[in-house]
Amino acid sequence: MRDLLLKSGYTIDGVRERLGDVAATALSREELVPALRATRELDPLAVLIRHFWLGVEVPEDLVPAELAPLKGYHVQPWGDDGYLVSDRKVRPGDAPLRPDHVVGAGGASANLAQLASRRPVERALDLGTGCGVQVLSLAGRATNIVATDLNPRAIELARLSWELSGISGVETRVGSLFEPVDGELFDLIVSNPPFVISPARRFTYREVGGDSFCRDLVRQAPRFLNPGGQAHFLANWTHVEGEDWRDRVGGWLGETGCDGWVVERDVQDPAEYVELWLRDAAEQGTAAYTELYDQWLGWFEEQKIEAIGFGWISMRQAESLDPVVRVERMTHQVQLPVGDYVDQVLDGIALAHRLDDLDEARLRVAEGVLDERIGLPGAEDPSRIVLHQTRGLMRSTDVGTVEAALAGVCDGELALGPLLNVIAELVGGDRVDAEQLRPLIAEGYFTV
Repeated sequence: MRDLLLKSGYTIDGVRERLGDVAATALSREELVPALRATRELDPLAVLIRHFWLGVEVPEDLVPAELAPLKGYHVQPWGDDGYLVSDRKVRPGDAPLRPDHVVGAGGASANLAQLASRRPVERALDLGTGCGVQVLSLAGRATNIVATDLNPRAIELARLSWELSGISGVETRVGSLFEPVDGELFDLIVSNPPFVISPARRFTYREVGGDSFCRDLVRQAPRFLNPGGQAHFLANWTHVEGEDWRDRVGGWLGETGCDGWVVERDVQDPAEYVELWLRDAAEQGTAAYTELYDQWLGWFEEQKIEAIGFGWISMRQAESLDPVVRVERMTHQVQLPVGDYVDQVLDGIALAHRLDDLDEARLRVAEGVLDERIGLPGAEDPSRIVLHQTRGLMRSTDVGTVEAALAGVCDGELALGPLLNVIAELVGGDRVDAEQLRPLIAEGYFTV
């Protein structure tokens, strides 16, 4: 089956080239007509796209007999030469989702794959594997992989995904949270959990009630990490009236003993959130839509939930009595994949927290940092100085003349204290306390 799919050109590049930009963009809006027009000739590639990607009927004799075991499933090219097998995506007018529906890969799956550390590891755990998408990226850097899911059908389809992708040797377990791997340790844990916050648990693949499932996932993870091991999760969390969401989510990591990094990438009001997930289940326009919408909003109101956040949670087993957790909102574009430099991000957060004597530290400006100066034409001094990262997290921050001068001269050769003394003399101001530079180290502008 794998050879036939590859030879037919049923790959990411092959599908993209055949459909073109207009049809691909229309599909992101759940509009099929442009894609149907692009595949109306019913040549072998068009048949595969229609049958396995678009989920529309084609003459049965046009589908190769070798692919019969895949009939009725969504078969999605993924990565360079991988494939994912899942239940077909429902669209308005389709029958309701079955409770053990296995969802295909989407934006969240790609986000997690982009987030996880790229360093080679011995043992990796994909908790809640679904259709098996994370294993496709783990296979190149983990010697041993364990994949779990509460849904036995998910494990069945995930195995088929891996076989179609040429991946073997993955251990599978059925069960909730960490129960299937009790007593085991891993160097890397990834999970795209069922994080949808809702009053009813109608669909196993996405809903678990409130955000307590994500909280429990975070709190239990350290017991399954080797020293220096990392865990990367996607999560939703609630913004509750009278609470700061940073305190809420940061508190999940507060007693884990791990260094942590939490990033809120998006936030939605309750109505936006409900509409998103009712559309996801193709319930918009159905007879039950208004009732489901109203019940969901009413539950949010009872729980005093004002908004719902979506983002990343990364943890590293620091084995420290003084772990550090950074919680922030970051909605701008960042360099992908984050996994290429997430180790450096965690290093910077820990370093800024644990450096004892900053005056003795030998700082150097991070690669790709630019000094941008803004002012009126002809003015002697700028009205604003900005340090801007041109790679990685692409942060920008306003700084003073001392920090800007430091960025221009620190190269790891001289200790910070003497450098600050010289800069103070040159700019004619008071010497800056080295402690004020900890945030710039934590955010990756300076390294040691």
